[in-house]
Amino acid sequence: MAKKTPADFKKSIQTFGITIYDKIDIGDANLWISTLHLELLLNEGLRGRLLKDSKGRTLPNRTRSKVVKSFACEALGYPVPKSFKKTKPRFLGQQFDTYAQKSMNLQIWNEELSPTRRYAIIQISDNDEVLKVRVVNGQELALLDTTGTITTKYQARLETRNNTHELISTADTQPILPHTGSQVTFGPSTSPTDEPVSGELLPIGEIFSLLSQLVGQSFPDPGMDQERNRGAALHKLICKCLGYRRYGDTGQFPDVRHQLLEVKLQTSPTIDLGLVLPNSNDYLDVRQLGSHHPRHCDTRYALFYANTDGSSVNLTHLFVATGADFFTRFRRFEGNITNAKIQIPLPADFFT
Repeated sequence: MAKKTPADFKKSIQTFGITIYDKIDIGDANLWISTLHLELLLNEGLRGRLLKDSKGRTLPNRTRSKVVKSFACEALGYPVPKSFKKTKPRFLGQQFDTYAQKSMNLQIWNEELSPTRRYAIIQISDNDEVLKVRVVNGQELALLDTTGTITTKYQARLETRNNTHELISTADTQPILPHTGSQVTFGPSTSPTDEPVSGELLPIGEIFSLLSQLVGQSFPDPGMDQERNRGAALHKLICKCLGYRRYGDTGQFPDVRHQLLEVKLQTSPTIDLGLVLPNSNDYLDVRQLGSHHPRHCDTRYALFYANTDGSSVNLTHLFVATGADFFTRFRRFEGNITNAKIQIPLPADFFT
């Protein structure tokens, strides 16, 4: 069966005649727009649009918000409502909100981040032109927070032991097992950011075996305040180890989408988990595998512990587990942090 394109989803929405408030199941192959396709459609429909009135004046914030939502409806094939209901989120069926940003300081008022909600963050120029749209989920936004103000940000503790290589889960979760393959190889066009495909998932034991060769290796440290770039350097090594012929990273969860694999680089014992517990039964925003829609607990986690002297990062330990088994090895921290207004300073390269 041919893969659906963003245009196919837009056509389906128009054909079914649904509104932005009609409920859609994440596993609906016709109507649920994946985050990647949602971002493509919104960019196609919004980029280059001017947010000015008929006299060329800058729109008030409230009016601008309504206009942006109207453009989003058109981009996705939805009818534009006469007025937008105050639902949470505004685009109830597709589970996303829009945020038009002239600054890199994202503000979310009077509600918590939701791990299953998508946030369409729209870059606006000083001249009120839409430059780019980036769509992320609440989990990804939580990982960008450096202020410690986000509600329900989960953490766990990693304690190293004598063994430098630990395979915590000897097998994948039961629903994932039928979709793993033996002697899986990837073609030149296969990307780590592709949707997972039945038969192309490496078994968790093989992931552990392939990644074990990285323990003891080092790579240049981009700087103590460059955690994202440090993680990207590790991500490139991992993609090569797993057999991909090219590197790809969208910044979305899980890191290696094609393998349902989340990667974490630890230079301290505190593991930041964001908004989602690894053992959660909430659905992932990825393609369905046969009759099973992957859940967070089906995700495979590869944690590397490392030390750095400021010039190079040395990988010393590897831990691999399913989300379901995560807390059998790593102790969860209890307690929440709350704040009425969440402010997240977006990285300078967020829209690049």
